[in-house]
Amino acid sequence: MMSAVKRQFDVTRLMAELTALKVELLSAQCAMDRLRLQYSPQDIVAFGERQALKRVIASAESMYRFCSEIQAQIKYAEQEKSRE
Repeated sequence: MMSAVKRQFDVTRLMAELTALKVELLSAQCAMDRLRLQYSPQDIVAFGERQALKRVIASAESMYRFCSEIQAQIKYAEQEKSRE
């Protein structure tokens, strides 16, 4: 019984975390779009702080890898569901 209560708490927390993530990613996407629309990649490389750019790229790559894993799990779950 305690396990079911703990699991429900975890699901509720997960849903709240996903909602917050959605808002934060939308904010990041807007910031990236503003930058993209105002400056060329050449200008960003020429005048941007190299270390900051590397950190941004590393973060984006990390998010991409994690989202790709989630996407693969979604496809797997959908395939399993269609087999039922």
